[in-house]
Amino acid sequence: MSILEIKNLNLSFLSGGKEYQALHNVSLKLEEGKILALVGESGCGKTITAMSVLRLLPPNAKITSGEIWYKGINLLELNDKQMQKIRGKEIALVPQDPMTSLNPLYTIGSQILEIIETHQNLKGTEAEKKAIEALEQVKIPNAKERLKAYPHEFSGGMRQRVIIAMAITCKSSVIIADEPTTALDVTVQAQIMDLIKDIQKDSNTSFIFISHDFGLVYETADSAVVMYNGHVVENSEAKELFTNPKHPYTQALIKTLPDFNTQKLTPIEGQPPSIKDCFKGCPFEPRCDKRIDICKKEFPPVYNVNNACVSCWLYKN
Repeated sequence: MSILEIKNLNLSFLSGGKEYQALHNVSLKLEEGKILALVGESGCGKTITAMSVLRLLPPNAKITSGEIWYKGINLLELNDKQMQKIRGKEIALVPQDPMTSLNPLYTIGSQILEIIETHQNLKGTEAEKKAIEALEQVKIPNAKERLKAYPHEFSGGMRQRVIIAMAITCKSSVIIADEPTTALDVTVQAQIMDLIKDIQKDSNTSFIFISHDFGLVYETADSAVVMYNGHVVENSEAKELFTNPKHPYTQALIKTLPDFNTQKLTPIEGQPPSIKDCFKGCPFEPRCDKRIDICKKEFPPVYNVNNACVSCWLYKN
């Protein structure tokens, strides 16, 4: 059963008096209690898709059409006041850089307590107890004492744990984790991902996990959506994506992973397009080693191939 579903989402940016489309009919489903990964190169539309769910968009961004359903409610039909009740309490965000998300002038405790007081209507010792429980849940030692600490007194990994604690303190049903292990060393990355999996299992929380790291996706996600130039090009179970990738872009991404036998990397030729580039056909065509004539002329429809959805002309019957 899906807890969150995006249907045919289109989004544009206004720049220099012109409108540039950044998302093209993006559709995906997040199943209850599961982890859905959004993967692809930088600038492919992963983060702006997730931020559309929270309606936290830049001033020059505009959703032109589509639907975002959460527990039977179309979030795009809610006003700002109604969305404020959803953000943080129902759908929480773990941003990419915890240092810029935590206010350096306030203690960790005061920032967690603000969320608890706002969304759970608790104050005093009850609110503090909840804050301590949240820090303990993300395995921060001496939680009561650490409430008095400031963000600069925590390491990068510990700051990320604090952000996760803030996300789970209101028992959010959905948590969006945007590159939650960026700039962390490998050991700390593994600890953060283990923490996310523990939260998923213990509280049946659903996660949207944004990443360009296929290794983390393989180890963590239940399903995966591959994006390119604001399009969903492949959508399948995560393990299927790795064992049997179908779209040429997905295949190329997986080939960029290190081969420990040959110690070689296979880069994708060319550069990702910008939203200002216009394509009549498939936007991956200029970089694709499997392109055929029609790829340049028409954008491919979505084909169902062995329980995966693939937008590629190679699967035309």
